[in-house]
Amino acid sequence: MSAAEEKILEVEIERLLPGGVGLAHAEGLTIFVSLAAPGDVLRVRFDRLQGKVGFASIVEVVKPSAVRVEPPCPYFGRCGGCDFQQLTYEAQLNAKVEIIRDCLHRIARIYTPLEIVMHPSPHEWRYRARANWQFDANEKLLGYFERGSNRVCDVEYCAVLVPELQETLEQVRNEIHTLTTMPPLKDFDVVAGDEGVSLFPAFAGLQPIDVSRIVGQEKYHFSAQAFFQINHQLLEPLIAAATGDAKGQTAVDLYCGVGLFTLPLARRFERVTGVEAHERATDFARRNLESVERGSSPTPGSPAAQRRWGGNMREGAESKLATAVPGNVQIITASAGDWLKEHSRSFGPLDFLLLDPPRTGCENAVIAGMLALRPARISYVSCDPATLARDLKKLVAAGYSLDSVSAYDMFPQTHHVETVVRLSSK
Repeated sequence: MSAAEEKILEVEIERLLPGGVGLAHAEGLTIFVSLAAPGDVLRVRFDRLQGKVGFASIVEVVKPSAVRVEPPCPYFGRCGGCDFQQLTYEAQLNAKVEIIRDCLHRIARIYTPLEIVMHPSPHEWRYRARANWQFDANEKLLGYFERGSNRVCDVEYCAVLVPELQETLEQVRNEIHTLTTMPPLKDFDVVAGDEGVSLFPAFAGLQPIDVSRIVGQEKYHFSAQAFFQINHQLLEPLIAAATGDAKGQTAVDLYCGVGLFTLPLARRFERVTGVEAHERATDFARRNLESVERGSSPTPGSPAAQRRWGGNMREGAESKLATAVPGNVQIITASAGDWLKEHSRSFGPLDFLLLDPPRTGCENAVIAGMLALRPARISYVSCDPATLARDLKKLVAAGYSLDSVSAYDMFPQTHHVETVVRLSSK
């Protein structure tokens, strides 16, 4: 480490940036400080320097911000899971709104003075119904990666897990410590549903069973092997915001997963197409659609129901995309980019397109395919404001107008936030 990096500076945190780091300036440097609070006066040490930009850690809190609180978790600072525990909950919500606004301004060049309504989580703690636990077989460690490393932070108690998952964490830990030969595993995926807990891979008497959750009038089946949102208390308002008052002839749900948004869209549109690359998720989506009662719906599981909901799959003679037989709803097992490449110019008029991509956002091919489809309205659900803003910049440049932005605190005690943006074609 250079002498400049070993130097300790006193700085004042101006605000929080995307990624959750605090921003400070001192001695001609722009400094990003982890685990800071806006208004903190801190003594910091540089972890690394890149030109005039420094990345630093807190050595001492000289004068705490008015919004700084004592983090209750004993693993805070070492565990890489939560990075906002040092903030009051109100400050967390305010910071996330400003992070979204900053990304819209700085990345998307969107300066329209839109109100960003933040919807807080009903539970600030014990809300997380899904987790990925890292496992170190050599040291018998179970938990999450340490901040900025691939070392496992051994965690006995996690304050953001729902009680069922905390019990499962303890059960898995106890089993690990009874074994003399460790299984060749690196991690566990776990999710809680109404019927219990699903764990993958199977361990400590727990299996990757199918579970479900009722959200509003819909029932969703899923497991540890298919993604489902982690904060179930906010799902109903999130779905309402994403679908809004949309209705009409045709709708497409890209990255549809197990059908979180596909089900309510199936009640409103004459024709709905869900596209998802994960085969296990599309299996669940078809199963979930069978339970939708719409008009004179056939009995779930019957041949008629399979035809209507796209339950029977066939392989196209000229395509590697798995496609469903014609019906009200089709669930396509394919990447969004592949499906758009094949169908975007022949699909026909599209009233509504909803997309909920992974944190990385959309590939260029997906944006190009969306623009070729030219839906009248778009609803973009995102868990990363930066990649959202990057994609919005392209959509706005292509003639779409931003109608609304709303935020949902699906991830309390972290800098992550779920954002729903509604757009319409000019």
